[in-house]
Amino acid sequence: MPATYEPIATTTLGSTQNQVDFNTISSAYTDLVLVFNGGLTSTGDIWLRMNSDTGSNYSRTRLTGDGSTAASTRNSATSSIFVSAGTVGATANAIINIQNYSNTTTYKTTVSRFNSSTFAVASVGLWRSTSAITTLSLRADSADTFTSGSTFTLYGIKAA
Repeated sequence: MPATYEPIATTTLGSTQNQVDFNTISSAYTDLVLVFNGGLTSTGDIWLRMNSDTGSNYSRTRLTGDGSTAASTRNSATSSIFVSAGTVGATANAIINIQNYSNTTTYKTTVSRFNSSTFAVASVGLWRSTSAITTLSLRADSADTFTSGSTFTLYGIKAA
């Protein structure tokens, strides 16, 4: 059976950084998976942007829980897609699935899962654009940074 996940690019931070970009993404795959392993230097959220679009073209629904309380929120017309909420010093990972990223007739959807011992999140996002995704940016809140040693890997999923 052939492998379906193909690593496209990996970044490991040598110092703290607010944003990680993946540029010139090939259209050779059907879907993308972006995996983050690391932490944040302060309590904040992690956000995703496509093609450097900073307009109010995103929506998201998120589910949160801490082991005793669960909640959900929905926002439309945001400037990026919510991926997860982080906690200072907590090492965690986020897995972001991006469906039909190179299709030019549909909006782009994401499903994110965030695993942390202090905060669990699932999020669904929408980028209201039919443009093929060629650039992804994963960023922390403006006053926050990803910790040194955090890794970011972008995978392409091959067509069956």
